[in-house]
Amino acid sequence: MAAAEVVDTQLMLGVGLIEKDTNGEVLWVWCYPSTTATLRNLLLRKCCLTDENKLLHFFVFGQYRRTWFYITTIEVPESSILKKVTHFSIVLTTKDFNPEKYAAFTRILCRMYLKHGSPVKMMESYIAVLTKGICQSEENGSFLSKDFDVRKAYLAGSIKDIVSQFGMETVILHTALMLKKRIVVYHPKIEAVQEFTRTLPALVWHRQDWTILHSYVHLNADELEALQMCTGYIAGFVDLEVSNRPDLYDVFVNLAESEITIAPLAKEAMAMGKLHKEMGQLIVQSAEDPEKSDSQVIQDIALKTREIFTNLAPFSEVSADGEKRVLNLEALKQKRFPPATENFLYHLAAAEQMLKI
Repeated sequence: MAAAEVVDTQLMLGVGLIEKDTNGEVLWVWCYPSTTATLRNLLLRKCCLTDENKLLHFFVFGQYRRTWFYITTIEVPESSILKKVTHFSIVLTTKDFNPEKYAAFTRILCRMYLKHGSPVKMMESYIAVLTKGICQSEENGSFLSKDFDVRKAYLAGSIKDIVSQFGMETVILHTALMLKKRIVVYHPKIEAVQEFTRTLPALVWHRQDWTILHSYVHLNADELEALQMCTGYIAGFVDLEVSNRPDLYDVFVNLAESEITIAPLAKEAMAMGKLHKEMGQLIVQSAEDPEKSDSQVIQDIALKTREIFTNLAPFSEVSADGEKRVLNLEALKQKRFPPATENFLYHLAAAEQMLKI
């Protein structure tokens, strides 16, 4: 229990409530412990209640400047004690990526607010999870933080679905991730964007780094500035206008049309050769095997990826200050790899910060 206490105290940052009233006005009603005006505006933008198209998105999540947000929105039934409210959203901000965990918790908070019509019970439950990692209630369901292992969240998406949509072109995504490039994903439906983008970091499982994921971004100056401060990222958009912003991506994925485009400036680093063909064939072969689960496919890709790093090892040496391994470019050139392979290994060393400054 003590471990759960420590972990959750460090992970959850705040809880908030947004309401849409019978006049169609959307208001930030309450939060605990507090929030900034910038974050509040961002969360109002993300919550579907401010959307003109009136589409209800039950659950959305994303990241902004290292803060994760999770928003569950529901329609208020006629029988509820919330008479002047038509819809509301419960917002959680946290330090960690775990959509299933926070979807479960926000659902419980929604049921509490529907029943009591006051944020007090929600605050009590929030504090219980924050301090003890658990909240229990007869009628609203129980929540136990440690039921939601982060590795489960990492493996929740389907690599097989991605490969069945893009086939050999999946290797473009793998290469872009290996080289820490900027990937932008577009689809008009936020659910499709989130499902696809959350799965991509699993292609570079050796890093287990989901901080590169920004699954729900608007073409808003502040959000784009925050995004562009990151070296490499996966960013999801529902506005096709993003396709006219080549300054935002090295690889553009139009999910709706099943098209992947490499930006002109990224073509040299992303040049494909024999190494990529082998990787692509392995990905497709593994993903198309009906006997294999998604996690086994991820494992196959991870093993092949480790081979690539093994290729790089003989050309690295300890830096002059003895602190890290750096690339010996001369040794790499002497090996006379095919140009695309040498080029890729050089850019991989750059991505891994192995170049001599």
